[in-house]
Amino acid sequence: MTLSWIIRACIVLAAIVPTVLFSDYHLFQLTMVVVYGLAILGLAILTGFNGQISLGHGAFYAIGAYTTAILMSWEVPYWATLPVSAVVCAGFGFLIGLPALRLGGLYLALTTFSLAVAIPQILKHKLVEDWTGGVQGLVIDKPEAPFGLPLSSDQWLYLFTLAIGVVLYVLAWNLVHGRIGRAMMAIRDHATAAEAMGINLAMLKTRTFAVSAMYTGIAGSLNAITVAFVAPDSFSVMVSIFLFVGLVAGGAASIGGTIVGALFVEFIPNLADSVSKAAPNAVYGVILIAMLFLMPEGAGGFLHRLWLRLRPAASSGAPATMTSYTRSTSCRGCVSCSARAPSLVISSRPSLS
Repeated sequence: MTLSWIIRACIVLAAIVPTVLFSDYHLFQLTMVVVYGLAILGLAILTGFNGQISLGHGAFYAIGAYTTAILMSWEVPYWATLPVSAVVCAGFGFLIGLPALRLGGLYLALTTFSLAVAIPQILKHKLVEDWTGGVQGLVIDKPEAPFGLPLSSDQWLYLFTLAIGVVLYVLAWNLVHGRIGRAMMAIRDHATAAEAMGINLAMLKTRTFAVSAMYTGIAGSLNAITVAFVAPDSFSVMVSIFLFVGLVAGGAASIGGTIVGALFVEFIPNLADSVSKAAPNAVYGVILIAMLFLMPEGAGGFLHRLWLRLRPAASSGAPATMTSYTRSTSCRGCVSCSARAPSLVISSRPSLS
C-alpha cells in the first residue's frame, strides 16, 4: 500500500469515526485541530519553505476571524465569507511583505511580532468599534447542518472544516512540490545564488507572504465560525507564539507535521493542566523541551524517517535504508538540491512530510 492510499484511508476514517462515535465537545476539539493545522501550515509555507521568520501570524488569524464575523453579522452566509477573508488576508500579507523585503532574520521576526502586539489594540479602537464590537467583541450564530441533514452543529462544522482543510492541504502540497516551491526553497537555502539563477526574489517573497497570510486568515475564519464569538483579547500575542510553537513541534519544513503541531497546541496544555494544577506551564515547558530533544527535526521529520525505515524495499529487492539516496531524475541541480539533505530525494516521489 502506497503512502497516498494510506493518507486517503486516514482522511475517510477521520471523517466517519469521530462524527459517529465522538461527543460534540470532542468534535469541537478536533475541529480546532484542523483550524490550528491550517494556521500553522500558513506559517510553515513562509518560515519553513521560504525562510522568512514570522512571530506575528496571530494578526492574520485575527483579521480572518473578524472579516468572517463582520460579514456574518451582515447576514452573509458563513461559507461565502471564506473567499472574502482569503482575499483580505492575502492583501494584508502582500502589503506586510513589501517592507519585509528589506528585513530578514530577527529583524523581520520583531517586525511581525509588533504587528501581533498592535492588532488587539487596533480592534478596540473607537474608529472601528462599530464594526468590531470593541472590547465586547461580536457574537455570531453557529451554522446548522444544511439540506436537513441529521447532524448537529458541531458534527456539521467538523465535516465542513475537514473538507476545507483537505482541499487547502492538497493545494499546499502541490505548491511546495512544484516549480514555485523549488524556487521558494532555493531562496531559503541561498538567496544570492537563487537571484543569480534568475529568480525574482522580491516578487516571490511577497507572494509567499500573501499565500501564508491567506492560509492563516482562512483558519481564523473557521475559528470564528466554530467558536461563534470573536473578541480582541482572544487574539493576543500568545496566539502567534502558540502557532510558532506548533510549527517547531511539528517540523518547520513539514506539511504533514503541521497536523502534529496542531495536536500539540490543542491538547498538550490540557494534559499539562491535568498533570499539575499548581504549575501547568512548567509541565508544558518540560514536555516541549523533551519533544525537541527527542525529535530535533520536529514530529514531521521523525515520522518521515520512520516511514523511510518501514517502507517496502524497492523493486530491485534492496532493503530500504536511511543511506540509500538517489538523485531525482527530474532534478536539474537547483540550489535547493545542493544545499541541504532534502536535496537528495529519496526515490523519485516527494513525501508529504
